Amino acid sequence: MSNVSTATFWPLGGTVSKTGIALIIIDMQIDFCAAGGWVDQLGEDVSNTRSVIGPIAEALAAARAAGLTVIHTREGHHPDLSDLNANKQWRTRRHGLGIGDMGKTGRILVRGEPGWQIIPELTPIDGEIVIDKPGKSSFHRTDLAEQLERLGISRLVVTGVTSDCCVQSTIRDGFEHGIECVLLEDCTAAVETRNHEATLEILRAFGGRWGGVADRTAFAAMLETADD
Repeated sequence: MSNVSTATFWPLGGTVSKTGIALIIIDMQIDFCAAGGWVDQLGEDVSNTRSVIGPIAEALAAARAAGLTVIHTREGHHPDLSDLNANKQWRTRRHGLGIGDMGKTGRILVRGEPGWQIIPELTPIDGEIVIDKPGKSSFHRTDLAEQLERLGISRLVVTGVTSDCCVQSTIRDGFEHGIECVLLEDCTAAVETRNHEATLEILRAFGGRWGGVADRTAFAAMLETADD
């Protein structure tokens, strides 16, 4: 039964069932969120991406307690880089250390390397879905859309990093697939604060052109009133 909490969180309306909702946690990997990872090796500050670990863990605990489907993503490429196009590799190398290059935590964003792993604080548990993606969007060259359809999921609660790159790409593609997405603004971050703030402003424009923006308090309230 719809009520104020669910209708505010999911303005599209209709029946809001927990079985039709998934929490997706995007790219909370060593290379993006830990000292010694790729971002850190580029000389950039990981304090922003690390600052959302606690809030995401809180949202994750709420999702697990409510029995939601939980999806984790990892950006990475095959060791032979057969799924890495030259354009993407060249653009990452402009920062000084590109995808596939050897870094302090193994080859950058290559599957199986230490830096590619999800951070220990948010390790998936048995039964949770892990999507390995070679692109920014979680839908690009993955079976995410098919898995959502098979499970009857039409709503995504979006968290993870970075807000100005893989997170917003996923929300935009989710919209194109007919998925209603809501970003938890206190569970996402970018390396650069100004980029994060600009992304949120874009996503909020016109009432949410591709989806909604809420926070984990509203998420918890929605779960309290959603149908089982």
